Amino acid sequence: MSRHQRSRSRPGTEAGAAGPGRWLPHESSETVLVTGSEVLRGEVERVVAASGGQLRTVPDIREAAPFWDTAAVVLLGSDVRELPPRGRSPAVLVGLSEDGDSLWQLAAALGVERVAVLPDAAAWLAEYLSRSRTPDPGGLVLGIVGGCGGGGASTAAVWLAHAAARQGIRVLLVDGDPWGGGLELALSAEETPGLRWPDLADASGTIDPGQLADSLPQAGGFHFLSWPGNRERHSGVDQAVAAGVLDGARRGFELVVVDVGRGAETLRTFAWDCDRLIVVLPALLRAAVATARLLQELPAVETSLVVRGKPGACLDAELIAESVALPLAGIMPDVRNATAATELGRLLDIGRQRNVRRFAGAVLDFGTGGAG
Repeated sequence: MSRHQRSRSRPGTEAGAAGPGRWLPHESSETVLVTGSEVLRGEVERVVAASGGQLRTVPDIREAAPFWDTAAVVLLGSDVRELPPRGRSPAVLVGLSEDGDSLWQLAAALGVERVAVLPDAAAWLAEYLSRSRTPDPGGLVLGIVGGCGGGGASTAAVWLAHAAARQGIRVLLVDGDPWGGGLELALSAEETPGLRWPDLADASGTIDPGQLADSLPQAGGFHFLSWPGNRERHSGVDQAVAAGVLDGARRGFELVVVDVGRGAETLRTFAWDCDRLIVVLPALLRAAVATARLLQELPAVETSLVVRGKPGACLDAELIAESVALPLAGIMPDVRNATAATELGRLLDIGRQRNVRRFAGAVLDFGTGGAG
């Protein structure tokens, strides 16, 4: 599936502007930074130098226009509030820590794919720029987000990872919600040896993909990275650490399925590093309204919808998809004993049911473009 065919539009964004070739070099190998801030310019100059690239800095959109669609990467400073009337979306919004929450709000409004808070995200941005000049895009990072509380996103994430593994795809399932109780419990894998998020809390710099894969536990034929399913206190994970881990995962796996969670921090930490997103919600009016609001907080990457329901549900799945302006990737079966199976750690057993396999296979084909 091509992003040119299925892409959610945002202000200043054209369908297909961030297509599957977004990591590939364009007509030029240089990075263009649009900013009038000398502080931002200095920070980015150091990052580009570390990545071994070339940087062209322009103060505003008017002067950026001749280079906008030919640069390898376009970086937009947080002092810029407009985009050209046409052309591709900027790849990264760069700002400073004092910009606070306004960075993500601005990025969502402008249709920017990533956010880099400098200097904390300097290592991540250097890696991103280096990767943009290489022909190998790595694996796909697919984020699963609940359109409302209890939407079924975690269940869908497990079933999709399980189905992909059965297809022979090298898969990593990532638990992105530190307050979700630990996804490993749903896999009955809390005793399985391997690293969990707290073990990676102090990770820095580039993470070796082979070492990462070797250190992670497995269940259902796929690797997973979970928050511990116990009562021990933890402080979450820094955004730069999460970005580094996902970069390593992208290089080590064909598919990374991220159970993003719905909190503001988890959305910023994980959703903004995903290549594509799937929003999961039940076939209910309130869920559709909540989803429409949530979309305003998500990055401008290709996003599709999964509706959980059964024949005779209150709302038609196609109608829900039309109301939130997202393509419908599939209808998730509302399995009666799925909640109990999750509590008992038997979610993988439910995933072997024919209706679940059919759902997961269809969504994977739709959401990954036939990855693997």
